[in-house]
Formats: sequence, structure tokens, C-alpha cells
Amino acid sequence: MSKGRFGVHGGQYIPETLMSEIINLENSYEKYKNDPDFNAELDKLFREYAGRPSLLYYAEKMTKDLSGAKIYLKREDLNHTGSHKINNVLGQCLLAKKMGKTRVIAETGAGQHGVATATAAALMGMECEIFMGKEDCERQALNVYRMELLGAKVNAVTTGTMTLKDAVNEAMREWTSRVDDTLYVLGSVMGPHPFPMMVRDFQSVISKEAREQILEYEGKLPDVVMACVGGGSNAMGIFYNFINDSDVHLIGCEAAGRGIHTGETAATIATGTPGIFHGMESYFCQNEYGQIAPVYSISAGLDYPGIGPEHAYLHDTGRAEYVPVTDDEAVNAFEYIARTEGIICAVESAHAVAHLMKIAPEMSKDSIIICNLSGRGDKDVAAIARYRGKDLYE
Repeated sequence: MSKGRFGVHGGQYIPETLMSEIINLENSYEKYKNDPDFNAELDKLFREYAGRPSLLYYAEKMTKDLSGAKIYLKREDLNHTGSHKINNVLGQCLLAKKMGKTRVIAETGAGQHGVATATAAALMGMECEIFMGKEDCERQALNVYRMELLGAKVNAVTTGTMTLKDAVNEAMREWTSRVDDTLYVLGSVMGPHPFPMMVRDFQSVISKEAREQILEYEGKLPDVVMACVGGGSNAMGIFYNFINDSDVHLIGCEAAGRGIHTGETAATIATGTPGIFHGMESYFCQNEYGQIAPVYSISAGLDYPGIGPEHAYLHDTGRAEYVPVTDDEAVNAFEYIARTEGIICAVESAHAVAHLMKIAPEMSKDSIIICNLSGRGDKDVAAIARYRGKDLYE
């Protein structure tokens, strides 16, 4: 793997004005990632602040009901702030402090990354500004207020489709204009090198724990490890420490929206083509001229027209399988896991649960699936109610 590349994917496609800061970030990360003091400090934050290790929960009722594989759920929804996002944010904000930065900025779709960034900034006494598409601000008003409560300034982005990709554009633009005191805390395994590698490393704590936990509980590795994929950080997190275990089948579940043949979709591997966007080479939903296409999903967090370069590489090499899951399937799964296990998961995570519901009954009773629950679903309840024709705020 050449530096900053996963096969042909990755790279650093950025304006010259950002190049020296990206090199500074890369050098700082290389310096601190193996630093015992940095890692001890981060481990302490994971343990005492985020609430790690997160539980690996045996979903007995789902296992019985689907009458196939044994189902384990990696409960990232139980982390402080309610998702896996806190893992990466604590790492990046700690790095920002070591680099002498006093301000962090971030993009957010569903708001979970924004909330996590605002939380870590409050904890570490840093100034914080969040960029969020106006459309997403309306879909996730509760998270906007949470960010403001934590002291962050939230900027509603009104360009383009007013969703996640536009929030990334604005955050990049803002960072370019103010690199001296600011770190852009990117929320997924995407963007220019070193972000895909760095975010993956911080999120890999998920699979490090899950691997140890399943060996302790079952004495063997799982047959399937699966997660939802937008940019792909929770999936890279749960995949990473299983990549070298060739018998473990890795499955990423993309947001197909209203279906991959409708044009209203965000399933990049299913419908995308190679291109360059947001500082990286990867697969993107785009037209024949390379213009990024508008994408759609009920999930603001999966509503992104690309996928992280390492996922693109795992797809190219056949190491991981990527499957599209529609809004309908995700909403059904959201309701199913709530009624069966008493867990209201994020609608993002429900995309993975939906595919799990398809494959578990086809597997033998002695096989094992680990599904990553990337976040909790409080933020989605009103949207799911609307989808079912009920307005909670009438």
C-alpha cells in the first residue's frame, strides 16, 4: 500500500493553500499515533468519558425469531453522545490540542458527528464551529440544539442540495481560510490522506474489542461482520481487525433510498463510478461528465455521494461485499429491532439490521454474525413517524 493510497484509491487532491497544513497534520499524527503518553490519555478518555469498551450483546430474541445464525450486536449506541463518532473525535481533538490548535470545525449529516465534536471541544476547552446542510438541520433539529447547548456555533449550509456533501465543501473552505489555529475534525474515513487512515485507526477500537469479546464468549471468530456504510467510518472500525481473518465475511450495507434504479439513492458501490471529489480518489455517484449527482436516503448520516477509499479498495479486491438497502427495508428493521430487542437504533444502523434479517435465517445455527449498531435512534423517531404518516409535532 503506497502512502495515502488503498490500491488506486485515496491520495491528496487539495488546493495548494492546504498542502502544508495537511503535511503538518500527517507528520503530527505519525508522531503521536505510537506515543505511549498520547495513547494512554486517549485510552483513559475512551474508558472514563466515552464509556468503552462498548458491550457485545447476544441478541437472543432476534436469534430465536430469525431461527438461523447467532446474532451479536456491537453496542456503539451506548457510547457517550450515542454513537461511534465519539471514538474518532476524542482522538482528533486530543491531536489538535497537541498540535497547539485552539479551534475545531466539523461537517455533519445526521448531527451525531457534530454533537460528538461539540462535546469533545467543550471537554477540552476549544472553540467549535459545525457545518450542516440546511435540509439536515431541519431533519435533525434536536441535534442542532444539542450542539448549540454544548457551545458550538452551527452554520446551516444553503448551497447545492443543502446536505452532507455541501457541509463538507463549506468546512473545507473554512479550513482553507484559517489553518493557523484550527483543525478540521473530519467525521468519516474519507477526504485527503491522512484522514481516511487516521479516522480508521481511531475507530478500529470497535473491532479490537469485538474480536476479543467474541473469542471470549464463543471461543471462535464470527462468520459475518457487518455494518452500515455512508462515508464508512463505523464499518471500517468494525472491519479493521478482522480484515486479515479471511474466513470472516465482511458486509457493508449502503443506503439505497427509494431503490438503486430510481435515481433517489445513495448506494455508491452499487451505482457509482471512479472519480475524484473531496480530496480523494474513490467511487462516487456522478453523471457521465463527472459532476457529483444529488443523492437521497431517509438517513441524513448515509446521505453522501461517495465512499471512503479503503472501502473502495476492499470492494475492488473482493475482501468485503457491499449491498444496497432501501428506506422501506431500513424502517421495517428499525421497528423490528425495537420490538424484538427493546433497542431503538439509529436509522443508519437499521440498514445493517435489515440485511441481517435477510441473511441470518439462511445461515446454520452454529454460525455467528456480529452487526455493528453505530448509533442510537432518538434522533430518528420523528422522521420514522413521518415516514409512517404520523406527525409528532401536530
